[in-house]
Amino acid sequence: MADVVREVMTPGVVAVRPDASLVEAAQLMRAQDIGDVLVADELGLVGVLTDRDITLRAVADGADPLTVSAEAVCTPHPVAVGPDDPVSTAVTLMREHSVRRLPVVEDGRAVGMVSLGDLAVAQDPASALAEISGAAPTTDPADPAEPTEPTDRSVRGS
Repeated sequence: MADVVREVMTPGVVAVRPDASLVEAAQLMRAQDIGDVLVADELGLVGVLTDRDITLRAVADGADPLTVSAEAVCTPHPVAVGPDDPVSTAVTLMREHSVRRLPVVEDGRAVGMVSLGDLAVAQDPASALAEISGAAPTTDPADPAEPTEPTDRSVRGS
């Protein structure tokens, strides 16, 4: 059983600039087969932008995803965890803040992401959530290269 976040996190980050359009962020999510990106500038982490944020905070309100910035729609100042924090801290933060993913930040820089799926795999590999999290994405029969559902793998190597 893993003791610290570093042992369960997905290392590396996928990020966009705060001024990136929602289209740019969504295209990056699709290319990386992920459901979120970090929003970061030269000073560090600005926020987390999910596919759900784009849908509910922009598109559903009729905003133009070509002109709206990632910073305008992201969750600012996200709850984060350190790589050497206990896994129990990540679990507690997820529960207290009702989030499924936490950026992993070290010395002010995002170094990875830990997801609910990562914790499930580490804590109980035989659980249904661990099996789902470890499964390959389902592909669209019309285009076998395109997943129809995003995976819960929040980060891929940068």
